[in-house]
Amino acid sequence: MYLKIVRVFPRRTKATPDDPLAFTGPPPKGGLPDMEEVHVSVAFTYDMEKACQLAEQWMKLGVPVHMGGPAFNMPGGDFVPGMYLKKGYVITSRGCPNRCWFCSVPRREGGRLRELPITEGNIVLDDNLLACSRQHIEAVFEMLGRQKERPAFTGGLEARLLRPWHVDLLRESRTQRMYFAFDTPDDYEPLVEAGRLLQAGGFERKSHKACCYVLIGYRGDTMEAAEKRLRDAWKAGFIPYAMLYRDEKGIVDSEWRKFQRLWVRPAIVMSQLKESDGR
Repeated sequence: MYLKIVRVFPRRTKATPDDPLAFTGPPPKGGLPDMEEVHVSVAFTYDMEKACQLAEQWMKLGVPVHMGGPAFNMPGGDFVPGMYLKKGYVITSRGCPNRCWFCSVPRREGGRLRELPITEGNIVLDDNLLACSRQHIEAVFEMLGRQKERPAFTGGLEARLLRPWHVDLLRESRTQRMYFAFDTPDDYEPLVEAGRLLQAGGFERKSHKACCYVLIGYRGDTMEAAEKRLRDAWKAGFIPYAMLYRDEKGIVDSEWRKFQRLWVRPAIVMSQLKESDGR
C-alpha cells in the first residue's frame, strides 16, 4: 500500500521525505508515478490555502486525494517511517500533558499522552518524550542504540522532567544534540536545574550538545526581553535558538524576523555570546 501512495507537501523542510513518491508542488507534466491515492500532508495552519490548491490540482488526475496532518487538529496515528517524514526521523509518542497557551498539541491530542509502537530512526520528534513511562523511554534508547547515526532530540525535552537517569541514557547513547525549551518565565528555574544535571553528567556547554529553543515575538514581547531570555538560556548552560511565534495565519513582523535571524545561525549566535562573555 505504501508504495502506491503519493505524498504532497505545501513546503519543503529538512524533514520532508525525498523519495520518488514525495512532492512539494503540483503534478509533474511527465513521468507520473504509478499511484493508488494521494495524501496532502499539512503541518501548519498557515499552509492550508496552498494545500487546498494542491489537492485540487492532484484531483484532476482522477485518483483519490486525502488531506490530513497536524494542521487539521486531529490525533495522529502510529508512526510510519519515511511516510510523512524523511527516513531517520521517528516519533515514539504523541501528545503532552501540559496545556501551554501557544501550543496546539494538547488540543490536537485531547490533552493525552500516547506511547506508540517504537520504530527505527535517530532524530526523535516526540512532543514530550520525558513525560512517557520509564519503560517506554528505556525502550526508545535501546532502539537508538541500534542506529548507525547518533541520536538527536529535536522535538524538545522538558527541563522540568529531566532526571539523572535520563542524563545517563543521553550520555551512554552518545547523543549528538538535544533541545530543551524556554517558552515562559516559569520555565527558567527548571532549565537552570537541567543545565546543572547535564553538566554533572558530562555534557559541558562547550560541547554544544545541549541547546534551547527560546520562544520570541509573541504578543507583549519586546526584543530587549527576548534577548535577555536568550542570554539567560546561555547562562543556564544551553546554546539558545530563537523560535519566532507565528499565529494561525503565519503572519510575522519583519523586524522580529530580522531579530530571529541573529539567533538561529550557530556561528552568529556563538559569536554574540562569546563577545558578551568577554572571550
